[in-house]
Amino acid sequence: MTAILFTEHAAANGKKIIQATLNSEKSLNALTLEMIELLAPKLPEWEADEAVAAVILDGAGDKAFCAGGDIRNLYKGMVGDNDNPDFVETFFTEEYQLDHAIHCFTKPLIVWGGGIVMGGGLGLMAGANYRVVTETSRIAMPEVSIGLYPDVGGSWFLNRMPGRVGLFLGLTASGLNAADCRYVGLGDRFVSTDKRGLLIEQLQAVEWGSDLEDLHHGVNTVLRQLEQDSLEQLPESQVLKHFDTINALMDHYELKDIVAAILALETDDRWLQKAQGAVKAGSPAAMALIFAQLKRSKHLSLKEVFQAELVLSLNCGKAGEFAEGVRALLIDKDGKPDWRFKSLETVDQNWIEGLFVSPWSDADHPLAQL
Repeated sequence: MTAILFTEHAAANGKKIIQATLNSEKSLNALTLEMIELLAPKLPEWEADEAVAAVILDGAGDKAFCAGGDIRNLYKGMVGDNDNPDFVETFFTEEYQLDHAIHCFTKPLIVWGGGIVMGGGLGLMAGANYRVVTETSRIAMPEVSIGLYPDVGGSWFLNRMPGRVGLFLGLTASGLNAADCRYVGLGDRFVSTDKRGLLIEQLQAVEWGSDLEDLHHGVNTVLRQLEQDSLEQLPESQVLKHFDTINALMDHYELKDIVAAILALETDDRWLQKAQGAVKAGSPAAMALIFAQLKRSKHLSLKEVFQAELVLSLNCGKAGEFAEGVRALLIDKDGKPDWRFKSLETVDQNWIEGLFVSPWSDADHPLAQL
């Protein structure tokens, strides 16, 4: 089975629309190294091809665009049960190169973010210049539950959300719907699922011009109309509904006080209760790491963000907490991770600081040439 299906749709004025479909419906289109290596070289080709008017990146089926990275093979790499001893470094390096390239892609790139979008899927989606969300979109960065941190550019986009929402989402793994995504800056257009086929048809019919402005004008016109015909299905934004509560909970200088405020909140609201549950069960080390990550990355450039995240991800792959979280939730599925630190109070800050120490010089960093 081909990991990505590439389809060319003939369009007006000699142009074509490229559709790249993550093709692993059974795994909810989890992002594999093979997918990354198939997609990455295509981006410069599409940029250079004057016939390419726009690119659509989507996932097979209706359940998910992409439910995360290839966690099972990453786990094998972390515990030494993999033929490639460098798999973890290779995977994250090539994933972040691809994510960065998507951020920098100048032609219209439409990501159809319907269904589940988590982790590595959000890395593909966040940098696209047209991020479509639907009534089925369920988007989250659940890394605190597996002893990791929101990577794939999370340092960039979480820090650019309104108020203190980014930190809240990182610490609580809270899910976002389509309206939430539009509010926090992860979704550009809301289009109902039944218009998925119509999107391609209408893009094919655009009277395409030749320069970038014309290409973007054509895509934006189509998406704007599809959105106007869909808005009656837009759900209520949970983030906007709870915005003042979120900011109040995050309004503490120290992490221990933030976590205490979340756990002390008395509420009947299911969305907030799920946030509390994620904090109760999550890795204390991951919470400390996320808190430090977002502070350190606040003023980094996009290139610096991905370079810093590669350091963190490689070190997390070696430190054990990430592997233990994956084991408990996804491999053995016993739901009982044996976290290194049992509470925030016992987290060793020197251990956290060590995760930020690069194993490379600046010149030798695998992402030095971004």
